[in-house]
Amino acid sequence: MSYKSDIEIAREANKKPIQEIGAKLGIPSDHLLPYGHDKAKVSQDYITSVQGNKNGKLVLVTAINPTPAGEGKTTTTVGLGDGLNRIGKKATVCIREASLGPNFGMKGGAAGGGYAQVVPMEDMNLHFTGDFHAITSAHSLLSAMIDNHIYWGNEEDIDVRRVVWRRVVDMNDRALRQINVSLGGVANGFPREGGFDITVASEVMAILCLSLNLKDLEKRLGDMIVAYRRDRTPVFCRDIKAQGAMTVLLKDAMQPNLVQTLENNPAFVHGGPFANIAHGCNSVIATTTALKVSDYVVTEAGFGADLGAEKFMNIKCRKAGLAPDCVVLVATVRAMKMNGGVAKADLGAENVDAVKAGCPNLGRHIENIKSFGVPVVVAINHFVTDTEAEVEAVKQYVASHGAEAVLSRHWELGSEGSEPLARKVVEVAEAGNANFAPLYADEMPLFQKMETIAKRIYRADAVLADKKIRDQLKAWEEQGYGHLPICMAKTQYSFTTDPSVRGAPTGHSVPVREVRLSAGAGFIVAVCGEIMTMPGLPSRPAAENIHLNDGGQIEGLF
Repeated sequence: MSYKSDIEIAREANKKPIQEIGAKLGIPSDHLLPYGHDKAKVSQDYITSVQGNKNGKLVLVTAINPTPAGEGKTTTTVGLGDGLNRIGKKATVCIREASLGPNFGMKGGAAGGGYAQVVPMEDMNLHFTGDFHAITSAHSLLSAMIDNHIYWGNEEDIDVRRVVWRRVVDMNDRALRQINVSLGGVANGFPREGGFDITVASEVMAILCLSLNLKDLEKRLGDMIVAYRRDRTPVFCRDIKAQGAMTVLLKDAMQPNLVQTLENNPAFVHGGPFANIAHGCNSVIATTTALKVSDYVVTEAGFGADLGAEKFMNIKCRKAGLAPDCVVLVATVRAMKMNGGVAKADLGAENVDAVKAGCPNLGRHIENIKSFGVPVVVAINHFVTDTEAEVEAVKQYVASHGAEAVLSRHWELGSEGSEPLARKVVEVAEAGNANFAPLYADEMPLFQKMETIAKRIYRADAVLADKKIRDQLKAWEEQGYGHLPICMAKTQYSFTTDPSVRGAPTGHSVPVREVRLSAGAGFIVAVCGEIMTMPGLPSRPAAENIHLNDGGQIEGLF
């Protein structure tokens, strides 16, 4: 049987005007700022007007550690949203926007797949409504104002050796990781070292995704630490007087983007922090707005549950006062076989023993999610090569861990294929058994928070950090930042910091190479192992295959 490609399916979508999609949620057309016919931003006035509404149920979709076999977390998120609407629930999908870096690198588009997609697919994976450009511009404005401040007399007495604000660009460009700026003589300023991160690692991105409104956004931007003086006291963004202009640049970007699934159900696509180097969740304003106008909100957190779900629980939920009613953990038979030692080329052949050998990775994630007090449903994202015996092996393993696995065929059948999963999620969510609590308390010391994540989520024996890092954490505690949560920057492919180690390893340690204070966003980043906050392109980047065909359509992005 032949199947259509994702892009072929997306191009055949019977999209409805975005005003009709807004009407499904009760959003009047005059509160939608349209970007063409099929996407729009929701006004702040409307968002403010629904704050008194009761919240719907919150469902988080997460996954096992990603493998080259594919898991389909976004596809499952979209499919579940469609499935919930199919059984009569007013459900909204909330996902992140895609970064140009991985789109032109190795990951490709990020809008779901098969018959469980969000459209317009090409727009979402490219410039969309300009949010990432606005974030990059706001970040760049601050970068320029810092060096300009130093050039014109340095009233704040910034130590040019201790400027911690890095530049950003939304592209994988390893050549920019470490640079020298202001070279070329007196007219160009004072030379110093600098560097670039990818836009999705910017603190401005994190702030936009955690802010409640424009006033909150401006305050958080002002609270960012950009440099230190010679006496080691911090220089804030507000000292440079950049936060007001940055807020102006971000004014429209703060408004959530409304689009639709292939089945014309509403989806908010807003914000895009990476989960391996940032907190990996869509914006708080999109999620909280969706909860006020929906029976169910289905949102996802990036990469495996050890990163995305952990940060969703410990950072986003803590900051926004959210509590998930159910977590859907996505797994595939193919990924279980790969965790069990099967090469990618051999995944098509039935191998029940390999499935069983790979299941401990899934089991570790089930245990971790339950430790937050939230019930788990495992979604087996169906592939056509799956056999009944392999699926049954996963179901039996999950049952032995006190949860239930449901086979979902949304990629192939859309909402018809995800209906069983939707019904199970409703059953679990409405049973009211969730008793959510973050993994650690605000008052726990910062290094102990890192150890708690490493030991309880990664099952590591220890966190390795030299005296310089420990002293820095203590200094931040003394400055009043000890209550902040930790954002671990770590490889997504493993519970360890070694991306080649699959399964459910124990007996390892977590080396912390660097710590960064994101005072505006409200968390501390721990950079672990070899993870980079500016990725590089692979030897054959996806960009080599992206082009316009004779009909003016985009090829190679998906």
